[in-house]
Amino acid sequence: MQPCRVSGLFRGGLDSGRRVLRCLLAVAVCAVAVGGAVESARGSELIGLDASGVRLAVDGSGRAWVTFTSAGVRRSAVAGGAVDALQPSPGRRQVRFRISSAGATALPSVCRPYSGPPLPWLVAACTAPDGSHWAVQAWQRRLPNYGVAPTGDTGAWELRLSHWRGAPAGLEIVVDWSYRRSHHLFGTLTYRGRGVHGFRSTRYGAPLDDYGRNVYTDTLDSAYGPGWRRENSFLAHGPYGTFCYGFYPHDGRPEGRGRRYRSTVIGPGVTPDVSWEGVAPGAFDPAADQRLNQRQRALMRGDAKCHTG
Repeated sequence: MQPCRVSGLFRGGLDSGRRVLRCLLAVAVCAVAVGGAVESARGSELIGLDASGVRLAVDGSGRAWVTFTSAGVRRSAVAGGAVDALQPSPGRRQVRFRISSAGATALPSVCRPYSGPPLPWLVAACTAPDGSHWAVQAWQRRLPNYGVAPTGDTGAWELRLSHWRGAPAGLEIVVDWSYRRSHHLFGTLTYRGRGVHGFRSTRYGAPLDDYGRNVYTDTLDSAYGPGWRRENSFLAHGPYGTFCYGFYPHDGRPEGRGRRYRSTVIGPGVTPDVSWEGVAPGAFDPAADQRLNQRQRALMRGDAKCHTG
């Protein structure tokens, strides 16, 4: 599929306005179609692609300044006005940053050395005088599924900014077997003791609100090739943030069974992105599978979309 672009605004009457509308609709359709599970939900804020020379500063008014180089240009983003996350609520918008661009030089930083929890994909972090934490992370969210080689921006490293207090979201994952041979994982995504989930999504599992989250899962040294490759992304279910996934052949691609697996999720609200990594389960073990099936039933808490077996 060719990338969707809006090259500029049209001027000059009703026909021009209709062309603008058609173009914008085409962009919206493309955004949903590419990759099958494009995340519309906000979280840690996307502020750049394939960035280098990243610097993070926080000024006296509580705004974060992130300066970086992308596509050969030195850039700067200023963000503020948000911290942590709201629990899922269909009647309230999730918290989000107010972001603007500015010159490439930030104001003197009042931020202190980072004293928060360990974070995956970390580029820069600091702890503000009020005790809140700021972090910049970078990872490849938009990789194609089933080990397909990335093209264009699908392989870009997204630079993402977060601001929070206390513990980030919790990502718990267990790996077992499905149908006695295929690898399978199940788990929960929680924030402050409650499940992270949305209220609307496409039939492909793409969130359509600010609360839904996809679990982006990679496989190591699989039939797709050596190294880490994207297996798939899938939706955390309400109300407990539960999910499950089986490593089966998909769309003519081989089974993505690997030596290890890892999953990354955009944090709720403006909290940091979280990740899990674990070893593959090895040869099928009936006794272990029975124990893990019991654990899955307890963890899923009646999630009808996740079955044991």
